[in-house]
Amino acid sequence: MQKEDIRRKIKAQKTLLTAREKAEAAERVFTVLEHSAAFLVSDNILLYHSLDDELSTREFIDRWSSRKHFYLPRVNGVNLEILPYDRTRLSLGAFHIEEPQGDDVTPLDAIEMIVVPAVAYDRKGNRLGRGRGFYDRLLSETRATKVGVAYDFQIVEEIPSEPHDAPVDFVITETRVFKRPRR
Repeated sequence: MQKEDIRRKIKAQKTLLTAREKAEAAERVFTVLEHSAAFLVSDNILLYHSLDDELSTREFIDRWSSRKHFYLPRVNGVNLEILPYDRTRLSLGAFHIEEPQGDDVTPLDAIEMIVVPAVAYDRKGNRLGRGRGFYDRLLSETRATKVGVAYDFQIVEEIPSEPHDAPVDFVITETRVFKRPRR
């Protein structure tokens, strides 16, 4: 299946989810994440601020923000900048995503874990994003633990990958955890 076909299929499946199904899935996925060894040893974590069709990060951020240092991305041209999470300093940025404001950009090497959304993943850790490559550029430049989070139906047999595509180390869904095989 081609990337655009996967995007259309997953988008259609997401529209069928109820608010309750979305909330329950996010709770299950982020409970698994917060019990993982990688999360427990990480203090500086880059998360995404969820759109309506993504697993919601809001409750997770609220639950852990007093014990972990969370960061959010901000679009700057074709790249992502990393800034500390502060609920009072968010505003709608590119693509109608709430982004942090300010000048206190954090270097990528300070981040120990990155939790990323995607349209779809496969069992090898390959991810299919929305097509602009923001996360591929970011993920390819870091040694941080990379964790993908998704609904069960976002796991597909194979994501067609290209040399610039950056995989994640783990993918967590409501019922499964996939670890990327060592190369």
